[in-house]
Amino acid sequence: MTSRRCVHDPPHAAALGAVRPAGLDAGLHHPGACRHGLAVRPVRSPSGAGRTGDLCLPRAAVGRALPASIPGRRQGAVVIPVLRTAGGVTLVGGGELGHGDLAEALSTAPLLVAADSGADAALAAGHVPDAVIGDFDSISPEAQARIPRERLHRVAEQDSTDFAKCLSRIDAGFVLALGFEGRRLDHTLAALTVMTQNRGRAILMLGAEDVTFLAPPRLDLPLAADTRVSLWPMGPARGISTGLRWPIDGIEFAPHGTVGTSNIALGPVSLAIEGPMLVLLPREQWRLVLAALT
Repeated sequence: MTSRRCVHDPPHAAALGAVRPAGLDAGLHHPGACRHGLAVRPVRSPSGAGRTGDLCLPRAAVGRALPASIPGRRQGAVVIPVLRTAGGVTLVGGGELGHGDLAEALSTAPLLVAADSGADAALAAGHVPDAVIGDFDSISPEAQARIPRERLHRVAEQDSTDFAKCLSRIDAGFVLALGFEGRRLDHTLAALTVMTQNRGRAILMLGAEDVTFLAPPRLDLPLAADTRVSLWPMGPARGISTGLRWPIDGIEFAPHGTVGTSNIALGPVSLAIEGPMLVLLPREQWRLVLAALT
């Protein structure tokens, strides 16, 4: 029986632009299963020029189609998740963090991933990240020295933001994202754009005043009366609602047209949404939102 390397081992990882999971040493394994008990699926090079290696997948994923493209990577490239969990991940960026923000998120999502200079913010708050992902153009040398080398995952490509690089390499039940707004408006807008590229995932961005998330097709929120509810379209969108002071039925939303800033809940709110629509609620509602999305 012929042995061969999988794509997360050199030289295939370099050829594919794949991320090599932490703790995997280079080595040979037999076709059909890798040495870590993962099922093997053949993959081709990004150029399509023949077979390059074998992609190791959890056995539960066998028979499930691989995505045609993954946010933050070129078409055809393979991205291996750096971290997998059925629970939650706290993802910290280099933007503004309030006192106690990180501890609050970690109490619900105990695995900590830092996006580039978010590692400095995590260390300053007394937490060593379980993984750091990014192009490493802003993480300090001091932070890199304090974090175990196997937790550092540098992604050199410049076609995506560090937020996108992180989300494409996290396989989790939900993500609580902090430090992605507040300091630079362009970074905040880029992060909101990335959220719209991750439909079907429970990603909550926690800011100083708001919790922001992408509306699923149907959403039920047990809100108290007088709670602020803002709807911000990231493209053409429409919907129907119950429980809002100003119903959205029949409105054609668009970033360059009608938006839904500062609506008010009369009590529990139900939404049915078509198109990319961000929902913004007061930050203290984030646990209620998480329960509704998961």
